[in-house]
Amino acid sequence: MSVSVSNTKFQSIKGFYDILPEATPLWFKLEDTARKILAQYGYNNIRMPLVEPTELFVRSVGEHTDIVEKEMYAWQDALNGDKLTLRPEGTAGCVRAVVEHSLTYNGPQRLWYMGPMFRHENVQKGRQRQFHQIGVEAFGFDGPDVDAEQIIMLARLWAGLGIHDVALHINSIGDAHERAAYRETLIQYFEQHADLLDDDAKRRLHTNPLRILDTKNP
Repeated sequence: MSVSVSNTKFQSIKGFYDILPEATPLWFKLEDTARKILAQYGYNNIRMPLVEPTELFVRSVGEHTDIVEKEMYAWQDALNGDKLTLRPEGTAGCVRAVVEHSLTYNGPQRLWYMGPMFRHENVQKGRQRQFHQIGVEAFGFDGPDVDAEQIIMLARLWAGLGIHDVALHINSIGDAHERAAYRETLIQYFEQHADLLDDDAKRRLHTNPLRILDTKNP
């Protein structure tokens, strides 16, 4: 009788990593601190699936974004033909769950989630293809008060983790009307300098001109 022995050495996939026992105490501290602070502000935990319909992210994140065009782990289910995606972020799934289960029927909701997200992007220090995110969402609240609440809550989280060298920068391009005007002005500017744009920027010029500002090309 012959026995074949494989010399294959399996390793984790590029951009996906193991969290080893010596690192887990730091994760416990982060997670426990976050749970405590979020509970103090009345946020309830929600846990969404890792896999969602691809169309959910196309509609919410935007068809002409790097996440949808380049970074999503998406495939077609061989059993039923459904187009599915490993979640690249948490907001879309959280909104889907709130709508599907009518969670705001009895009033506003403060929700938080924690877990792995997935994006097929260039691997570098501090940026992996599987990464973990803590997110908060508030539904049914009017005005900016809840935004201020979340900023204060985040500041308390940093302090609770012993992170003090943090600066807050707030940016805004206005309301929907002002944003539309800014978009048109931006398009006109880029059209005047179209010869300096790369192919990716030219493709986005009339679909998502704001993303051109994020280009890494000189």
